[in-house]
Amino acid sequence: MTLVYPRESLRDHPPNDCPAYRSTSKRHPTKPLVIIPHTLSELTGPVYGHESVRPGDEDLTTQHKAEPLGERIIVHGRVLDEDGRPVPNTLVEIWQANACGRYVHVWDKHPAPLDPNFTGAGRTATDKNGYYRFVTIKPGAYPWGNHPNAWRPAHIHFSLFGHSFLSRLVTQMYFPGDPLFPFDPIFNSVPDEKARARMISAFDLQETVPEWALAYKFDIVLRGRNATPTET
Repeated sequence: MTLVYPRESLRDHPPNDCPAYRSTSKRHPTKPLVIIPHTLSELTGPVYGHESVRPGDEDLTTQHKAEPLGERIIVHGRVLDEDGRPVPNTLVEIWQANACGRYVHVWDKHPAPLDPNFTGAGRTATDKNGYYRFVTIKPGAYPWGNHPNAWRPAHIHFSLFGHSFLSRLVTQMYFPGDPLFPFDPIFNSVPDEKARARMISAFDLQETVPEWALAYKFDIVLRGRNATPTET
């Protein structure tokens, strides 16, 4: 039994080898792929149980003893299929740098302070309408050594899991109007301009909470002409 997940347009997703993004040369296959038929357990086996998502996992600002430093924001949206129908019970996970542009990771040596009240990771499951919502801190830009004076635009990593191990999507969400867009080879590894725009969230005044947090809307389309670009 084999199930194929087609890509409708090669211009909607980054290529495996992107010379401007230097580390792709170390990550992509250099030999022909060996096709292994998927087993029934891979196609239908559950990835997670609902009990693994706990109340409060979606609020990255209340996971420690005090509030983290930085600009509190709301990130919300819907997970949709190619026909605009909601996809319920999808596991949505995020991870990100803190307000100073630093990750809680042993490899991150960026000389910016860590925040003891911000780990930078959260998870939730979409409701029956495919809706998700996170409360977090707006991440900062950070240097990454890819080329002289290289800085990553502020972004949040997203991982989505369906109901089988193979149904995973990984992407990045950016913020509108970032001046670093033209200089970032990861963002620009998606060849099509319209596809790149689908990785940029929209400021949402309606969902902004007065005197508390700005809101950004980020809908994720799993496939089709309007699919959100994904990492391979």
